[in-house]
Amino acid sequence: MGALSNLRVLDLTQVLAGPYCTMLLADMGADVVKIERPGGDLIRSNPPFVDDAETEAYGGYFQSVNRGKRSIELDFGDDEDRADFLSLVEEADVVVENYRSGTMAKYDLEYETLREHNPLLIYSSIRGFGDPRTGETHRQGQPSFDLIAQALGGVMEITGPADGPPTKVGPGVGDLFTATLNCIGILAAVNHREQTGEGQYVDTGMYDAMLSLTERAIYQQSYTGEAPTRRGNSHPTLFPYDAFETADGYAVIAAFGTNHWREVCAAMDREDLAEEYPDRASRLEHREYLREQIADWTLERTTDDLVDALEGRVPVAPVQNTEDIFADPHVHARDMLVPVEQPGTDTAVEIAGSPIKMTETPPEPGGRAPLLDEHREEVLGEEAETPADD
Repeated sequence: MGALSNLRVLDLTQVLAGPYCTMLLADMGADVVKIERPGGDLIRSNPPFVDDAETEAYGGYFQSVNRGKRSIELDFGDDEDRADFLSLVEEADVVVENYRSGTMAKYDLEYETLREHNPLLIYSSIRGFGDPRTGETHRQGQPSFDLIAQALGGVMEITGPADGPPTKVGPGVGDLFTATLNCIGILAAVNHREQTGEGQYVDTGMYDAMLSLTERAIYQQSYTGEAPTRRGNSHPTLFPYDAFETADGYAVIAAFGTNHWREVCAAMDREDLAEEYPDRASRLEHREYLREQIADWTLERTTDDLVDALEGRVPVAPVQNTEDIFADPHVHARDMLVPVEQPGTDTAVEIAGSPIKMTETPPEPGGRAPLLDEHREEVLGEEAETPADD
C-alpha cells in the first residue's frame, strides 16, 4: 500500500503540469481517475512513438506523466456525463484541473458547486496566472504554457551565455515546478482536513511558481537594485562553480569552498594559486584569470581523467547525456528507470521513476498509462455499488 492509498483523486488535467502533479500522487498510492474530455487528453497523440503512431495508443509524452492512472471519458455538456461526474465528486477526496480560469464555471462545475456535493472536497487548480479566489489580476483568463511562464518569471533572462539571448531552460520547469508545488499544496490541504474537517481550494499559478524558482534573482534585485542577467554556467557569488571543456566533452567543478579550492590547485600542481588567492573574496575578484587557468588545465584531459583526478576530494561530475544516464549503475540501483508496457507494440519502454524514496511505503509507478476510457465500467460501476448512506 502506498502512503496515499486512502485518497481518491479526480484528475481533469491535460498536457504536462496537471498530469505531472497527479502522477506524483499516483506514484505515492493515490487512486487517480483521469477524466478526459471527448477525444482525450490533447497530448495523447504527441510523439515520440516506438514504431507506428497509427497502431500505438499514445506517445512517450503521455505515457511518462500518466502512468498508474485510470481513465474515463466524459462530456460535461452532456447531462448524463455531468451527473456521473458529480456522483464521483461525492466520493472523491481531491479534484485537480488546469483549465483557464472560468472554464469549469461554464458547466456549473466550479469549486462552489462541487463543494455543495462534497463539503470535504479539496479542489485544486493549476493556471498560468492563478485563480481570482486567491488574488485577482488582469492576466487571469489568458492562456499560458511553460515558455510563457519562464519568460515572465525571469527564468529566461538569467539563463544562457552572457553574450547570448535569453534562453529557455530545457525541461519544462514552468509546468513541472508548478505541478510539484501544487502537489505539496494538496497534501497540506489533506493534512488540514484531517485536523479540522474542512475542505478548501488550492491554487498554484505558473507565473507565481517561477518567481519562487528564481528566488536568488528576486533578492538580488531587492538588495542591489540591479537586475541580474545571464552568466552562462557560472555563479554570481561563488567561484569556481562552472562547467569546463575537456578534451572530449565537459565537466562541472564546484570548488568555491577554500578546502575544495586547495584540492583543485593541488591536482593542477598550482599551489601558488592557492596561496595567492586564499579566500573567497580574492577568488571572486580575479575569477576571469582563475577560470582561464582552470580551463587550460581541464582542456588537456579527458572527462574521465579529470573526474578521476578530483572525485572524492572536490565536487565534480561529467556533463552526461541520456545515453550516459541509461548506462549509469547508480540510476538503476535507485530504480530511476522504470519499464512499462507500450500498447500497440510488443516492446517495453522506460520512463523516469519516482525520486521520492520512503522506507515503509515506497512510491512506484503503477504500470502504464491508461487507454482512453479504459476504466469506464470499472469506475462508474464502483459508484453504482456504493450505498447511498455510505
